[in-house]
Amino acid sequence: MARRRTARRALLIAAAAALFTAPAVTPAAAHGAPVAPVSRVAACSSLSGMYASTAACRAAIAQHGGQTFDDWDNLRIAGVDGRDRQRIPDGKLCSAGLDEYRGLDVARADWPATRLTAGARFTLTYRTTIPHSGNFELYLTNDTYDPAKPLTWSQMSTQPFLTVTDPQVTNGAYHLTGRLPSGRTGRQLLYTVWRNTSSSDTYYSCSDVVLSAPKAAQQPTATATPTPTRSRTATASPTPTTAPASATPSPAGSSSAPAAANVAATEPATQPVAASGTDSRTRLVAAAGGIAVLGGGAVAALTLRRRRR
Repeated sequence: MARRRTARRALLIAAAAALFTAPAVTPAAAHGAPVAPVSRVAACSSLSGMYASTAACRAAIAQHGGQTFDDWDNLRIAGVDGRDRQRIPDGKLCSAGLDEYRGLDVARADWPATRLTAGARFTLTYRTTIPHSGNFELYLTNDTYDPAKPLTWSQMSTQPFLTVTDPQVTNGAYHLTGRLPSGRTGRQLLYTVWRNTSSSDTYYSCSDVVLSAPKAAQQPTATATPTPTRSRTATASPTPTTAPASATPSPAGSSSAPAAANVAATEPATQPVAASGTDSRTRLVAAAGGIAVLGGGAVAALTLRRRRR
């Protein structure tokens, strides 16, 4: 009887030890944030030393306990279910309403920004530490946006200008390619929402951008050039069509905007136009023939005179 009790106690102790030492089973969580165009949370983290010392990042870090945002890949809310505007209050879009990230909501016009061209194609690079399936939605601020004021939902487009579902991970990042809205220039804000489908999490991030107007495509008009031949006239070349300009985003912090595409103009060959009247060559041959006839007549008359004598 004593042996049985001892064996039972040993089994209970072993089971308890296994319970406390076994790793906790938790659902995998997707993590990540945009690094190009650089997001505020990534710029003010240890990922990039070139931005953390800027005035905007110093102000954000001061509200983050004086530490850089090394938790840059964890700005998320669970159970949003697409109700972003109901869950995240105005003035707190960049922090998603999380107090730990409140420094990202500081309203100022000197956040590290990426230069892009309005209406041009670009690629957003979203670095991930734990890939998961989900949908990416990209929004851009509207013409009421003022970087010196708190960001509100009314300053944001109501529909995403780009949506990508389950992109592949390449070199540790998602690469979302699309075209930026046109007609908006100056300092704007790109708002990225990543809705996980394999978990209940939704990620939010703010990327400051400076949009430049596309360079006007040159459309040279070819002028008519007279030909040296009198029997030909030059026709004017039609105005060439403009090739669509393509642009790629400049690296973060770059001061140069993408160059517009070169436009090549082709001048068609001038078409011959029939000359009016008799051709110059015909006139020349006729004149030469007349001279020959006159010359022949003079020789015949001289021979006749000699015979008469």
